[in-house]
Amino acid sequence: MARHNRRPPGTGRQTRRRLSRPLGRRPWRDGPARPRPPGRQRMKASLPESVPESISLVHGRMCIVLAALLWSTSGAFTKLLTQPTGFGLDQPVIDPLQIAFGRALFAGLALLPLLRRADLSFRSAMLGTAICFAAMNALYVTAMSIGSAANAVFLQYTAPMWLALVSIFWLKEPADRRTLFALAASMIGVAVIVVGGWGDSDKLVAAGIAVGSGVAYAGVLIGLRVLRASSSRWLTIFNHLFAAFALAPSLFLFWRVTPSPGQLLTLFLFGSVQMALPYWLVARGLRRVTSQEAGMLTLLEPLFNPLWAFLVYPQQSETPSFYTLIGGACILAALVWRYWPAGRTAVAS
Repeated sequence: MARHNRRPPGTGRQTRRRLSRPLGRRPWRDGPARPRPPGRQRMKASLPESVPESISLVHGRMCIVLAALLWSTSGAFTKLLTQPTGFGLDQPVIDPLQIAFGRALFAGLALLPLLRRADLSFRSAMLGTAICFAAMNALYVTAMSIGSAANAVFLQYTAPMWLALVSIFWLKEPADRRTLFALAASMIGVAVIVVGGWGDSDKLVAAGIAVGSGVAYAGVLIGLRVLRASSSRWLTIFNHLFAAFALAPSLFLFWRVTPSPGQLLTLFLFGSVQMALPYWLVARGLRRVTSQEAGMLTLLEPLFNPLWAFLVYPQQSETPSFYTLIGGACILAALVWRYWPAGRTAVAS
C-alpha cells in the first residue's frame, strides 16, 4: 500500500509552485535589480559608455597640455605669413583678413568628419555666438599681424574678466572677493600694456584691436554658456564655418593676390593643426581632467606663444617689452587667482 500511495514524479509541491507561475516569466530577471558589486565593476558603471578605460588621468593631462602648446603656435603661423622670416611665405603679401578666412575655413573642414547627424540643431543664440566668434577670429589675427604676439594673446586672455563684468552689471550676479580681485588685477594688466604702446601709434592700434578680440571672446563664452545643452562638436564646426562665410565678402574688398601654394599649405596647417586638432585633444582630455585643472593647463598658451613667434621672427618687435611682461603677469595672476580651486577638487570620472 505504501508503494501505491507514493506520488508520481512531477506532482509534488515544487511542481505546483512551478505551475502557478505565469508562463514565460523568469522571477530572477523580473524582480528588483541586484546591487552592483563594489570595486572595479562599480567604477566601470560610473564611467560614460563613450569613455575608454585606457584613458588615464596622465593621458588626459597630456592631451590638454599638447592642445595648449598647439594653440600657442598662432603667433608663429601669423608671422610666417606676414613677416620676412626667410621661408618666403610672406610673398605675395596677403591681408590679415585673408589669413583669418583661411584659418577658419580649414579648421571647420578638418572638424567636419567628426560631425554626427544627431548633433545637428539650431537655436537663435547660435547666430550671435557665431558673429562674436567671427569678430574674435578676425580681430585676433589682425592684432597678431600688425603688433606683437605677446600683446595680442595676453589681451585676448582678458575675456573671462569681461565676462565677469557682464555677470556683475548685466546679469546682476553677486561677485565674491576672488572675482573682484582678479578683475582689478586684469584691468591693471590691460592698462600697463596699453600705456607701454602709448608712444607708438601702431602698437596702440594693435593693442586696441587685441582688446576688442578679448571682448568678442567674452561674447563667445556667454553664447557657449547659453548653448551648453547643444553638441560641442556642432557648435565648434558651425562657428568656424560661419566665420569663414562672414569673412568671405571682405575678401572682395581686400583681395590683392592669390596665395601661393606654400601659403595655402601654411593656411591649411594653421586651421587644422593650430585650431582643429587642439579641439579634439581637449575633448579627449576633459574625459578625465576637471574643467578647472584644464583651465590652469591651458595657461601655457600665453606663455609659449611669444616664444614661438620670437623663434620664427627674432626681431626687436617680437621681444616682449617691460610693459608687456608686467601687464601679462598681472593678467595671468588674475586668471590663476580666479580659477584656482579653493580646496581640493576630485578628478572627474
